[in-house]
Amino acid sequence: MLHFSRFKAAAILGITFLGILFALPNVLPNSVAQSLPHWLASSRVTLGLDLQGGSHILLEVDGAALRKERAEQVRDEVRRVLREARIGYTGLVIRDTTVQLRLRDGAADTEKAVTELRKLATPVTNTLLGTSSGEMDLTVSSGTEGQVSVTLTEAGLNARVRSAVDQSIEIIRRRIDQLGTVEPNIQRQGADRILVQVPGLQDPQRLKALLGKTAKLSFRMVDQSMSPQQAAEGRPPPDSEVLRGQDGMPYLVEKQVRVSGEDLTDAQPGFEQQGGQPIVTFRFNSNGARRFASTTQDAVGRPFAIVLDNQVISAPVIREPILGGAGQISGNFTVQQANDLAILLRAGALPAPLKVMEERTVGPSLGQDSIEAGKTAAYVAAGLVAVFMVAVYGLFGLFALVALVVHITLMFALQSVLGATLTLPGIAGVVLTIGMAVDSNVVIFERIRDEAREGRSAISAIDKGFVNALGTILDANITSLATGVILFLLGGSGPVRGFAVTYILGLLTTVFTAYTLTRLMIAWWVKWQRPAKLPI
Repeated sequence: MLHFSRFKAAAILGITFLGILFALPNVLPNSVAQSLPHWLASSRVTLGLDLQGGSHILLEVDGAALRKERAEQVRDEVRRVLREARIGYTGLVIRDTTVQLRLRDGAADTEKAVTELRKLATPVTNTLLGTSSGEMDLTVSSGTEGQVSVTLTEAGLNARVRSAVDQSIEIIRRRIDQLGTVEPNIQRQGADRILVQVPGLQDPQRLKALLGKTAKLSFRMVDQSMSPQQAAEGRPPPDSEVLRGQDGMPYLVEKQVRVSGEDLTDAQPGFEQQGGQPIVTFRFNSNGARRFASTTQDAVGRPFAIVLDNQVISAPVIREPILGGAGQISGNFTVQQANDLAILLRAGALPAPLKVMEERTVGPSLGQDSIEAGKTAAYVAAGLVAVFMVAVYGLFGLFALVALVVHITLMFALQSVLGATLTLPGIAGVVLTIGMAVDSNVVIFERIRDEAREGRSAISAIDKGFVNALGTILDANITSLATGVILFLLGGSGPVRGFAVTYILGLLTTVFTAYTLTRLMIAWWVKWQRPAKLPI
């Protein structure tokens, strides 16, 4: 156990050197760290919200809006199916989560209508297992006098909420990533809530504005059959509605969406060539470009409304056909507004509105206090461990302390390389693994003492002590590793997962430093000194 080939010794020293190299940027001043190569300068531990400060927002998917939108979609599908089947109907209305209608020729068409409408229902999928639960998202029933009802099932609505949360998490991540922030924490909370933590972002209002907008963009024609004021005061045409602009001015806009924001492939902030006003330029995919060209060809001279979340942000007059699949949006934006709008359009629309349930800002001063408290705890723990190890184990205690320093260095190096986020619970994990790291050395040294008491020579006792301690060390660390993995997978919240990450990395480096590195140092000492007596 005390023999190390040159290759094995070089590998141990190489790992130690790489650990020091990748951990180094964390202790260097920013000015010095920036002068390092990019691959090394970027290797720094990311501080969490509780250490760096930042914004914390808890969002909830608007279930009522989701139900309403789904009911409207079903109504439109019912209208399409009955029209294609040439079945006459009247009184098509939405009542809560049920679409109701009356067939004109009730007795003759009821069975046919129910059969056709049941084709709209789809099985509810279990998102966790990817299998069908056996329930359908719609139920179709018929009543007296040709009445037919299409009802949204609770299972279907719940599945839609789950899907909306999953989609929203990805869209939120894309929006925040384009802000240039580092390592946002975005995770599901319960069935319909999303927790968003953005370290380093001290402007929660901007974050809330970015995340609170659904960003559903549509291009529609302005209805010129009557003035917006007349439509607002009376009844607008059935295929049009009154929407407000950013300045509160009413617009009478057709309900038909000529081009959807789903057809956008890119959106970038820019400036007008004349006047220098901030604008947003956009580009469509092939389908959107074709529809946009067709619309602008047929509507030269008419105003064209650009609608974002049911608000008209611009209504320019089409002067000539736009055939290139690209255009621009102007609306008296500031530079930041244009940039944020471009981010929203690039990231895509949320499947449902999000309501802010909780928001708070953690200041960097609080984070600095937490860092200082964590440092103090780490220094005190390391100091007490050092005094104990030297007092009890002498020279071998010094070897253990060298291994302990390398252990801490490797922990931070791994966190830097993996891009892990260090939180206050993570610092607690560092302090905990300081004790666990020397605990393995204590097991080894006590086994060596036991072998020496049984009459073995110093070298034989050292060799036998390492052999007998290996099983104990591995058993203890494997069971602890299993606990850390369970904490990470099932812990749920960010602080628990942050602690679990630090704990797992600490266990891995403990086995390397306490058993392998310490053994290498003691093997070299034995080779040079050939001791007749143990120094412990």
